[in-house]
Amino acid sequence: MIGRVRTYLIRYSRQQSGTVSYLTLVQEAELGLNLEISHEKSRLNDMLAEISVAEHEAGRPPLSCLVKVQGSKGQGDNFYKLCEKMGMGEWRSLKQDEDFLKKLIQECREFWRDEPSFQKFA
Repeated sequence: MIGRVRTYLIRYSRQQSGTVSYLTLVQEAELGLNLEISHEKSRLNDMLAEISVAEHEAGRPPLSCLVKVQGSKGQGDNFYKLCEKMGMGEWRSLKQDEDFLKKLIQECREFWRDEPSFQKFA
Protein backbone atom coordinates (compact mmCIF):
# COMPACT_ATOMS: atom_id res chain seq x y z
CA MET A 1 0.00 0.00 0.00
CA ILE A 2 2.91 2.35 0.72
CA GLY A 3 4.15 1.77 -2.81
CA ARG A 4 0.75 2.77 -4.24
CA VAL A 5 0.68 5.96 -2.17
CA ARG A 6 4.22 6.91 -3.19
CA THR A 7 3.57 6.17 -6.88
CA TYR A 8 0.32 8.15 -6.80
CA LEU A 9 1.99 11.18 -5.19
CA ILE A 10 4.89 11.12 -7.64
CA ARG A 11 2.45 10.99 -10.55
CA TYR A 12 0.36 13.73 -8.93
CA SER A 13 3.39 15.99 -8.50
CA ARG A 14 4.24 15.56 -12.19
CA GLN A 15 0.76 16.02 -13.65
CA GLN A 16 -1.33 18.13 -11.28
CA SER A 17 -1.12 21.47 -9.55
CA GLY A 18 -2.11 22.35 -6.00
CA THR A 19 -2.57 19.72 -3.35
CA VAL A 20 -4.60 16.54 -3.06
CA SER A 21 -7.04 15.82 -0.25
CA TYR A 22 -6.82 12.72 1.92
CA LEU A 23 -10.14 11.52 0.49
CA THR A 24 -9.04 11.93 -3.13
CA LEU A 25 -5.77 10.14 -2.37
CA VAL A 26 -7.61 7.22 -0.78
CA GLN A 27 -10.07 6.97 -3.67
CA GLU A 28 -7.71 7.47 -6.62
CA ALA A 29 -4.91 5.30 -5.21
CA GLU A 30 -7.57 2.66 -4.41
CA LEU A 31 -6.40 2.24 -0.83
CA GLY A 32 -9.72 1.01 0.55
CA LEU A 33 -9.37 3.01 3.76
CA ASN A 34 -12.32 4.59 5.56
CA LEU A 35 -11.18 7.99 6.84
CA GLU A 36 -14.16 8.11 9.21
CA ILE A 37 -12.45 5.37 11.24
CA SER A 38 -9.69 6.94 13.31
CA HIS A 39 -7.23 4.03 13.14
CA GLU A 40 -7.54 3.87 9.34
CA LYS A 41 -6.88 7.61 9.02
CA SER A 42 -3.97 7.17 11.43
CA ARG A 43 -2.67 4.35 9.23
CA LEU A 44 -2.68 6.70 6.23
CA ASN A 45 -0.88 9.37 8.27
CA ASP A 46 1.75 6.80 9.28
CA MET A 47 2.27 5.76 5.66
CA LEU A 48 2.65 9.39 4.56
CA ALA A 49 5.17 10.00 7.35
CA GLU A 50 7.14 6.86 6.47
CA ILE A 51 7.26 7.84 2.79
CA SER A 52 8.32 11.40 3.58
CA VAL A 53 11.07 10.36 5.98
CA ALA A 54 12.44 7.90 3.41
CA GLU A 55 12.34 10.56 0.68
CA HIS A 56 14.00 13.14 2.94
CA GLU A 57 16.74 10.71 3.98
CA ALA A 58 17.39 10.06 0.26
CA GLY A 59 17.75 13.80 -0.35
CA ARG A 60 14.38 14.23 -2.04
CA PRO A 61 11.47 16.50 -1.01
CA PRO A 62 8.81 14.96 1.30
CA LEU A 63 5.86 13.84 -0.83
CA SER A 64 3.37 14.36 1.99
CA CYS A 65 3.63 18.12 1.41
CA LEU A 66 1.16 17.49 -1.44
CA VAL A 67 -1.56 16.02 0.83
CA LYS A 68 -3.89 18.17 2.92
CA VAL A 69 -7.02 17.75 4.95
CA GLN A 70 -10.03 18.70 2.86
CA GLY A 71 -11.39 22.11 3.79
CA SER A 72 -8.21 23.23 5.53
CA LYS A 73 -5.91 25.97 4.29
CA GLY A 74 -2.82 23.80 4.32
CA GLN A 75 -1.09 21.24 6.44
CA GLY A 76 -1.93 20.24 9.97
CA ASP A 77 0.36 20.31 12.98
CA ASN A 78 1.46 16.70 12.43
CA PHE A 79 3.03 17.59 9.09
CA TYR A 80 5.07 20.39 10.64
CA LYS A 81 6.04 18.20 13.59
CA LEU A 82 7.28 15.61 11.08
CA CYS A 83 9.32 18.32 9.34
CA GLU A 84 10.80 19.25 12.72
CA LYS A 85 11.78 15.58 13.32
CA MET A 86 13.47 15.62 9.91
CA GLY A 87 15.55 18.60 11.04
CA MET A 88 13.89 21.35 8.99
CA GLY A 89 13.28 23.65 11.95
CA GLU A 90 10.95 24.20 14.90
CA TRP A 91 7.44 23.15 13.87
CA ARG A 92 5.61 26.29 15.06
CA SER A 93 8.02 28.50 13.14
CA LEU A 94 7.65 26.34 10.03
CA LYS A 95 3.87 26.52 10.28
CA GLN A 96 3.94 30.31 10.55
CA ASP A 97 6.32 30.69 7.61
CA GLU A 98 3.96 31.15 4.65
CA ASP A 99 6.70 30.35 2.16
CA PHE A 100 7.87 27.09 3.78
CA LEU A 101 5.07 24.86 2.47
CA LYS A 102 4.96 26.61 -0.93
CA LYS A 103 8.70 26.05 -1.30
CA LEU A 104 8.44 22.36 -0.39
CA ILE A 105 5.63 21.83 -2.90
CA GLN A 106 7.59 23.65 -5.59
CA GLU A 107 10.72 21.59 -4.86
CA CYS A 108 8.68 18.40 -4.99
CA ARG A 109 7.16 19.28 -8.37
CA GLU A 110 10.50 20.39 -9.84
CA PHE A 111 12.24 17.24 -8.67
CA TRP A 112 9.64 14.81 -10.01
CA ARG A 113 9.04 16.72 -13.25
CA ASP A 114 12.75 16.41 -14.01
CA GLU A 115 12.81 13.39 -16.33
CA PRO A 116 16.22 11.99 -15.23
CA SER A 117 15.16 12.20 -11.55
CA PHE A 118 11.86 10.54 -12.35
CA GLN A 119 13.51 7.74 -14.33
CA LYS A 120 16.08 7.11 -11.61
CA PHE A 121 13.95 7.32 -8.45
CA ALA A 122 10.28 6.69 -9.29
